[in-house]
Amino acid sequence: MADSPTIRPISTDDAGEVLTIQRAAFASEALIYGDPDMPPLTQTLEELRAELVENLGCVAVDGHRIVGAVRARRDADLLLIGRLAIAPDQQGAGLGSALLAAVEQRGRDEGATTAELFTGGLSEANQRLYEREGYHRSEETADGEIFYRKSLTD
Repeated sequence: MADSPTIRPISTDDAGEVLTIQRAAFASEALIYGDPDMPPLTQTLEELRAELVENLGCVAVDGHRIVGAVRARRDADLLLIGRLAIAPDQQGAGLGSALLAAVEQRGRDEGATTAELFTGGLSEANQRLYEREGYHRSEETADGEIFYRKSLTD
């Protein structure tokens, strides 16, 4: 990447490219968990397009290519962040951090005071990213999901 990607709000027009990145990014998670039927891998284009209506998510664009995406929606003062996905050839370049920062700002602008996201207990790279970005474990479910929260008012 000569120039760093541009981050902009996600739109329904991005659905096809976002679904492609999501499937590529979550394929490694499916291997870790031995589950090829994870929701990020089975979501349809129509489901994703519907999810992107009034979504606070963002995409990272490098030239004409979307190389990362994250989705978010506000529920009262809570910003629910989900499906952070970075193209495999772009992972490790700081896009996850940049997308989280951008979506957190969009949440703040909409009145959210706390961000929440979750990952699986075996997803160590995701856990490191979230903890590095100031998220704190708030809950661990019986099936191994770890929820993280971060104040957006600090």
